[in-house]
Formats: sequence, C-alpha cells, structure tokens
Amino acid sequence: QVQLVESGGGLVQAGGSLRLSCTASGSTFAINTIGWYRQAPGNQRELVATIAARGGTNYGHSVKGRFTISRDNANNTVYLQMNSLKSEDTAIYYCNAYGSSWPHVRFDDYWGQGTQVTVSS
Repeated sequence: QVQLVESGGGLVQAGGSLRLSCTASGSTFAINTIGWYRQAPGNQRELVATIAARGGTNYGHSVKGRFTISRDNANNTVYLQMNSLKSEDTAIYYCNAYGSSWPHVRFDDYWGQGTQVTVSS
C-alpha cells in the first residue's frame, strides 16, 4: 500500500516563504515522477511542479522563478520551496507520485490528502 504524507503548509504573509515536503511510503515503491499540484476554491487542479527520477523538472507558468522542487530519492521524499508567495498562491497543495511497486509491471498515480497554504495580503 502506497501512501503520500505531506507537511509544511500553513499561513504566511505575502512575500514570505514556505517549504512543503511529501514522503512516499511503500517498501517496494519506485517513483518515476513526483511533484505538486494545487487547487484553489472554484478552480481546477493545476500543475505546480514535478521532478522526474533523473532530476528533470517541470513548473507551472505562474510559479516559475519563485518555487523550486527537489527530491531525495533515497528517502522517497520531494520538497517544494516556495518563495515570494502571493495571495493567488493560496490553495490546497497535493502531492502526486507516479510509480510502481513490485514486480514493477504496472505504473499508477497516487495522491496525498493535501495541505493548505494560505497567503495573506
């Protein structure tokens, strides 16, 4: 059973910073791509950032230059450093992992429960 556990959300003033983390559990789980999506009230879920197994990254247009994604492969953990936060960054942030468990013939998407990020202006 694969679980994604997120932490690091909270309330911050505009211009401030937060760091999110997400750890994937599952003894044989091998992650291909892992990252973050977010959803604000009334909006669709959108890409924030993803990082592939070999380190390739992909960012949503609105966060480029402000957010940085990184991963610790040994611990199946992904981090999202969010700087220069704006009120429009307020959303629930969801961790997503695409990977496989033994015998690694099938890949699936997994989602965390979400963590609230609120940026006050």
